[in-house]
Amino acid sequence: VQLVESGGGSVQAGGSLRLSCAASGYTFRRTYMAWFRQAPGKEREGVAIIDTDGRTSYADSVKGRFTISKDNAKNTVYLQMDSQRSEDTAMYTCAAEGPDGGTWYQFGGIRVGFAYWGQGTQVTVS
Repeated sequence: VQLVESGGGSVQAGGSLRLSCAASGYTFRRTYMAWFRQAPGKEREGVAIIDTDGRTSYADSVKGRFTISKDNAKNTVYLQMDSQRSEDTAMYTCAAEGPDGGTWYQFGGIRVGFAYWGQGTQVTVS
């Protein structure tokens, strides 16, 4: 299983970026996919999650600004980030649910075990 992120970079406050995460070797349709981020000196934070039916949940810090989506035909999940702020600066990583659990995170009312992680893509907002 391989997850490869792209689309990171530098953007001014108020700007937008779209991240992509391409999955291979994985049954994409039947699992949760999520985006996480980690800023220097801070713990990893769950940003957004999407389930098999396309339902989504977001961290309070990004609600109304970020949108997670997926394209099952392309095995790709996206994170559209609008109205970005300096506090959005972080390494963004996508993750996929494991068949037997993994590192467990709570997103709203659901708890998901993520077993597969990408290498991450840096986002810097200035």
